[in-house]
Amino acid sequence: MWYRSKLFVVSIIGVAIVWGIFSLSPEDEVDFSTEIKPIINKHCISCHGGVKKNGGFSLLFEEEAFAETKSGKPAIVPGDAEHSELIRRLTAEDPEERMPYDAPPLSKAEIKLLTKWVNQGAKWGEHWAYSLPKEVKVPRTGFALAAFWNLWDSPSLHSDIDYFIKAKHKEQGLAFSPEADRATLLRRLFLDLVGLPPSPEQVESFVNDKRPDAYDRRVDSLLASPHFGERWASWWLDMARYADTKGYEKDPSREIWAYRDWVIKAFNSDMPFTQFTIEQLAGDLLPNASKDQLIATAFHRNTMTNDEGGTEDEEFRVAAVIDRVNTTYQTWLSTTFECVQCHSHTYDPIKFEEYYKSLAFFNNTRDEDTPADYPTLRFFNGEDSLQIERVKQWVGRYADAERVTATDRFLYTLEPKIHAHSCDQLINGALVDTKWLGIRNGGSARIPAVTVGDNDVFYMNYNSGTPGGEMEMRLGTLSGPLLARAKLKPTQGTETVAIPTTTPKGKHDIYLIFKNASLPPGQAVCLAEWMTFRQPLPGTHQEGYAELDESFLQLINRRTPSVPILVENPPEMARETPIFERGNWLVHGPVVEPDVPKSLNDFPDGAPRNRLGFAQWLVSEENPLTARTLVNRVWAQLFGQGIVEPLGDMGTQSDPPTHPELLDWLALQFMHEMDWSVKSLLKELVTSTTYRQSSVMTKETAEKDPSNKYYARGPRFRLSAEQIRDQALAVSGLLSTKMYGPSVMPHQPEGVWMSVYSGERWETSPGEDRYRRGVYTFIKRTSPYPSYITFDASSREVCLIDRITTNTPLQALTTLNDPVYMEAAVHLAKRMVETGAGDVAESIRSGYRAVMQRPLSRDKLPAFEKLYQEAYRHYREKPAEAGKLIGGASGTAETDACTAAYTMVANALLNLDEFLTKS
Repeated sequence: MWYRSKLFVVSIIGVAIVWGIFSLSPEDEVDFSTEIKPIINKHCISCHGGVKKNGGFSLLFEEEAFAETKSGKPAIVPGDAEHSELIRRLTAEDPEERMPYDAPPLSKAEIKLLTKWVNQGAKWGEHWAYSLPKEVKVPRTGFALAAFWNLWDSPSLHSDIDYFIKAKHKEQGLAFSPEADRATLLRRLFLDLVGLPPSPEQVESFVNDKRPDAYDRRVDSLLASPHFGERWASWWLDMARYADTKGYEKDPSREIWAYRDWVIKAFNSDMPFTQFTIEQLAGDLLPNASKDQLIATAFHRNTMTNDEGGTEDEEFRVAAVIDRVNTTYQTWLSTTFECVQCHSHTYDPIKFEEYYKSLAFFNNTRDEDTPADYPTLRFFNGEDSLQIERVKQWVGRYADAERVTATDRFLYTLEPKIHAHSCDQLINGALVDTKWLGIRNGGSARIPAVTVGDNDVFYMNYNSGTPGGEMEMRLGTLSGPLLARAKLKPTQGTETVAIPTTTPKGKHDIYLIFKNASLPPGQAVCLAEWMTFRQPLPGTHQEGYAELDESFLQLINRRTPSVPILVENPPEMARETPIFERGNWLVHGPVVEPDVPKSLNDFPDGAPRNRLGFAQWLVSEENPLTARTLVNRVWAQLFGQGIVEPLGDMGTQSDPPTHPELLDWLALQFMHEMDWSVKSLLKELVTSTTYRQSSVMTKETAEKDPSNKYYARGPRFRLSAEQIRDQALAVSGLLSTKMYGPSVMPHQPEGVWMSVYSGERWETSPGEDRYRRGVYTFIKRTSPYPSYITFDASSREVCLIDRITTNTPLQALTTLNDPVYMEAAVHLAKRMVETGAGDVAESIRSGYRAVMQRPLSRDKLPAFEKLYQEAYRHYREKPAEAGKLIGGASGTAETDACTAAYTMVANALLNLDEFLTKS
């Protein structure tokens, strides 16, 4: 009987309740991470933490908290609050004793909680983000029981994600909203996965597709689209601080677009996030690294460099290394590591010295803030590539495979080399513009402590405009043994010469003496940019050697497109890493070795102590933060906010996770079941009931969850700057689908780009290039693309984790007046004219359908018809204005007035809130 079944269920519930009541402990144990640490951070840490340790007492690290203070006694006596100075000071009546000093006292509840914690033994505990559970159970049981008894009605659950969300709904008295209508859902899916809207035909096809897997089919199709990589690259490039210029005041252009293309291809191929991480941080250190793996390392060549005269190259090299450390911890670990540069972290258990141990992983790369952005990976044309293969075949015939690899790496990167600024003891010369070695007649310079080995050829890159130059090379002193003497002929730009030497093995000081008696006293013999010692090609006595050696030098001198990359110093050029006292790069403390913070997972056994080992540590399955960080940020891209906020901080100052079990479950799934596949993660998210909900806000959800942090409705927030522009171009029919290649310059108002020093100008790209997707737009750091900045995009000087979303009048002015949006409106208007064939209402409906991919509701049509009629009358009376608006008169005055009027309607359509918003 049915009532017997219900009676059985009631009995089970009753037993569970009774068991729960009697199983409660007399006094719940205080949790340090969630209850005590927030009180300490709020009231105590500013005086008793990383920066200050007043009274010799610190609450930042466990060993400090229980250590003796200046009084000779510990401030906390575990198990004995009555004799703990911490508790006594919190309750003291004397304002000179009561803590916090010169600030409002703690509340009675906070003091009671701290007292209880001390009496329970003052267990320190670990911040939730620094440990990762091995298993998280999906909370299905309660919902199966509820469904059995039909206690509430809700949509079916499509993903395990939904059980976690529903559990929180139960706590908050919420429930899932109905699924969004099909047109809205498909538009949301398109915008999230490929960053573009669907066509009206695609929407109609989906609406009429009754197959049970119709939605999954669309998901799979979009994940396989080449435009998927473009959409997700835009997100990643904010963190990579990708830009087309070098930054600082001079801000000259930088040729680094090959890295952007690598990111797009990596997302499209669904490169596992482990590999995606390792190749960007240490692709150059992988065995037999491919050219693509070298390109990937440009992630950390997006740092700014300072080409201004008079700057100290080492200062800005160090600044770039510091930026790399901070960016890495922000991007992969949601850790505010920059706080540790000058002192131990104020809130998180990371010590000052640990900052420089991490910096040591990044401090050994060849880049040195030079104008040419060395090292770069050079791209050769087909004929030159064949010549390189001939050189490598020759080397392979007369030497080993290691020599072949070294030859290949040198031809493509010209590394390792010595920059001119490494020279010292300059006599009768200077570093011209602090970058090029300029020595006058009879002057000299020293290359200190060069490890020569078997390298008997000296390559020097220089330029000179006058004949008669000569260089001598001497060993040890200016009057030491002569190693080489060479003529320095005039050059066309810079040129590299190969000079045979007789340099003995070992580490030596090498002196370069420059001569040209025909020059006036103040003129340099030449300007040398870099130099290096290398072995001659093997097989010196073989037939054809001279021709091959000349070909090798020609390849070195070939001017090619390139991309800045990371290259590790060889052992003889390795740098030491000292601690910077108080973060000052000029004040060096003890030298440290590469290591990772003790509060995180251990460094992998057997991993090399370099960037490769560090990258492997980041993506170790023992790392508690990397997977959590990635899934949290991907979640935020879809839902508008993270499970943890802010997105850049999972330390003790972050908000607690709204759904901690879901975050951990997603992280574990991402690492294990999904094998670090971003596409698999996205599919799990977008197929969930949580994602598919209608975004309509009811009175109940508005009252109980106005910010939608419990996800009782679908996501609704404004599109990104790039998506807004891409969408306008797409619905108007202007968008180019061309992929990859150099960055482009779309329409931009005159006078925006004021480029000092270089004389560079913003030249609008020809043809379809001006209509390419936003990810390809040229980004100048000191003058970024105006409409993107207006819509909260980054100028890309530094890593940006989360774009803020603002709402300003400038945004409306941009979409109403910017040349890009006006041109899109004109193009859309012409399509409306053609589709409507003289029927105003039908023309407007067709325009709305193109913009929003669904029919225009009857109540909205009159407003647009009124706008059309008013605009038509205006432009009928002023045909010159109509011609100006639509880019030139194209027919009769009436035709132009009609097109101009539809342009105003199209402009209004492109400015609708529903168009600029993902809902």
